[in-house]
Amino acid sequence: METHYFGTLAMARAFAPVLGRNGGGAILNVLSVLSWFTAPQVAGYSAAKAAALQLTNSLRLELKEQGTLVTALHVGYMDTDMAAHVDGPKADPAEVAAQALRGIEQGSFEVVADDVSRGVRARLSGDVADLYPQLAS
Repeated sequence: METHYFGTLAMARAFAPVLGRNGGGAILNVLSVLSWFTAPQVAGYSAAKAAALQLTNSLRLELKEQGTLVTALHVGYMDTDMAAHVDGPKADPAEVAAQALRGIEQGSFEVVADDVSRGVRARLSGDVADLYPQLAS
């Protein structure tokens, strides 16, 4: 929570007034597919990212009047040192960055950067077992 939520909140509080005085601008909050669901062993991370997602939504509403766009970037694993141990699909960080910039340029509130995130997002309106197949009978 200290890094993913309170750190994001502190940065927004520090820079939002500056952005407002300069006519707006944008804040990009890098979230995770785990802001939408969780997995064993990552409950704390998922909870912190879920809190960061709601912070993003709140900031978007609060900062709209000053002309500041607040964009949420959702991504699964990226091909970085942090995810070197992970087997499975990983997004290219350069492509994720390019998508994020395009999203900001287009005024998007949300950028869903990879197939993993798109798949999870598509299952959010379904049954809980759609997100957690291990719960299906």
